[in-house]
Amino acid sequence: MRPEERIRPHAVPEVPDADARHGSWRREFPGEVASVPAARAWAHGLLAVRLAPPALDDVLLLLSEVITNAVTHSDSGRTAGGRVTVHLTRDPGAVHVEVTDDGSTTSTPAVHVPDADSDGGRGLWLVDLLATAWGSSRHDDEAGRSVWFQVSG
Repeated sequence: MRPEERIRPHAVPEVPDADARHGSWRREFPGEVASVPAARAWAHGLLAVRLAPPALDDVLLLLSEVITNAVTHSDSGRTAGGRVTVHLTRDPGAVHVEVTDDGSTTSTPAVHVPDADSDGGRGLWLVDLLATAWGSSRHDDEAGRSVWFQVSG
């Protein structure tokens, strides 16, 4: 190996230029619980070099909560072949995350104040608490709905 090809063990990694810190990514996941850590790992891989740790932690936590809700409360997790799509956008000063599922005829996204001794029910409450903005929409032209949130960072 030539000396210029050696990797120095303590070399400082290159910092991406400002344009590389922004972008938009989309990925589809199966409508199953195993997709929660898979989506979290995917988002971490994309955002870890683009977002400071406190904001990154918030994005990953809220993404986990919203995908868990999609898999638990929508047809994505109740029907064979159900899917959940995650769309991440990193703009100057913020990250926008949108999770689209197959919708539900029996439930709609709503914030509930959790009971102190309850094991669940904190997903949208956390989104409402930590996100700078969030919302949901039903897709009229096709089955499905989206829940989105934004985190400053």
